[in-house]
Amino acid sequence: MTEPLLSVRDLAKHYAGAHGQTVKALDGVSFDVMPGETLGIVGESGCGKSTLGRALLRLVEPSGGAVRFAGEDVLKLDRAALTRRRRDMQIVFQDPFGSLNPRHSVGAILAEPLEVHGVGDRAARAARVAELLALVGLDPEAAGRYPHEFSGGQRQRIAIARALALEPKLIVADEPVSALDVSIQSQILNLLADLRARFGLALLFISHDLGVIRHVSDRIGVMYLGKLVEIGPAADIFARPAHPYTQALLSAIPKPVPGRRHDRIILTGELPDPANPPPGCAFHARCRFALPRCASERPALVERLHDNGTRVAACHLMEPAAAAARVA
Repeated sequence: MTEPLLSVRDLAKHYAGAHGQTVKALDGVSFDVMPGETLGIVGESGCGKSTLGRALLRLVEPSGGAVRFAGEDVLKLDRAALTRRRRDMQIVFQDPFGSLNPRHSVGAILAEPLEVHGVGDRAARAARVAELLALVGLDPEAAGRYPHEFSGGQRQRIAIARALALEPKLIVADEPVSALDVSIQSQILNLLADLRARFGLALLFISHDLGVIRHVSDRIGVMYLGKLVEIGPAADIFARPAHPYTQALLSAIPKPVPGRRHDRIILTGELPDPANPPPGCAFHARCRFALPRCASERPALVERLHDNGTRVAACHLMEPAAAAARVA
């Protein structure tokens, strides 16, 4: 059996809030990513998606948990060892302009990771820069220009080229198309899909756009208030969502079918305060199916029965007695 490329267990990131409170941006997140797989992470704004991506790479230091990449515990690496490991773990940020140094030419931006890791001489690095630009559909002559001379889509291509420079095994794509025009989004998504197939890349693809997530993901993890509440194959998640929060998210996707009424699930109440989360299931105050135990007992993210099959979800409602009562 193939071992996971990335294995995350009980990952936590806490921040000091006002009045001595602790904000749990990540609160015990666990999942695996297999070699060559795309795992999509979706959820409302503020659920911890971007913090998750940054914590995996230690761009922010986690408060607890374990992150193992190719069997090595990333959280225990010293600075030199972490720098070496980052050759295999790269990130593409949401803002294609803010993530590129405006004072550096594109050639300097793409050559920087090669210089940091001592890859090749000047001539070899220049050749690699030209190769990277061609890979992402840009003219090699673009190396002499600066980020402000490019469109948003072209800048994101440059950011992707930089992430590819060291031939990584995993790329964290943090909302990589949300700042782009809709007409450009599909081009970037297709580029990522082509590069993934060509180089056998694994992707952790973070987005709030369910349509994008469905298009790119092999599996999907749904986050709510710093926790994963459901994870499974993309086709199963979209065809038969198990967790009530996942059902509500998917019901918000427009379905322009003439003559057919679209029954959207409207969530009542506000997203809970991460500095003062509710006891039990964090979603229970907004859940239309909540049981008394949901307010006091936190459900674990485990394999549960769903529609005569199984699904990994954190929901008391999927236990046999509760499921029968829910149907009744």
